[in-house]
Amino acid sequence: MLNIIFGDCPEAIYNTSVYFNNTYEDEWLTDEFAKKVIKAVDKSEVLGAHAIESPVLGVIPPERLAGGTKTVLLIKNKPDMIFNASACGDNCARFILEIARDRDITINLRHVMDFRRKKFKAHIINNDVYTDNYTDYLFNAVDFV
Repeated sequence: MLNIIFGDCPEAIYNTSVYFNNTYEDEWLTDEFAKKVIKAVDKSEVLGAHAIESPVLGVIPPERLAGGTKTVLLIKNKPDMIFNASACGDNCARFILEIARDRDITINLRHVMDFRRKKFKAHIINNDVYTDNYTDYLFNAVDFV
């Protein structure tokens, strides 16, 4: 289940890029989910735990991945923590929903992430509302962003 806290969330990690750079583990980058995220968001191929082939930058280390990619990988690999998913673009929404299908996760948002392309269920913690469609999600989110 996807749990969302809109607005201020003191327990959330806001600088997800720095947090990722200092905590990621090699296996986070080499599993099939990570490869799929990196290909979709960064348009890059994982060569190994320490090398990613970017069409723009050449071979880069994981620290040079996009902030959204880093945040999605943190959400997947540290599901008991809360991360600022506003560091993600809407191109990360489908991956957040994919993670939430398998386990409970809580994210912090300071904007209305575009989930309308996928079916989803979410719990908006701010007002304790459960939603399963984009219209209800949007209607409830506007009070908090």
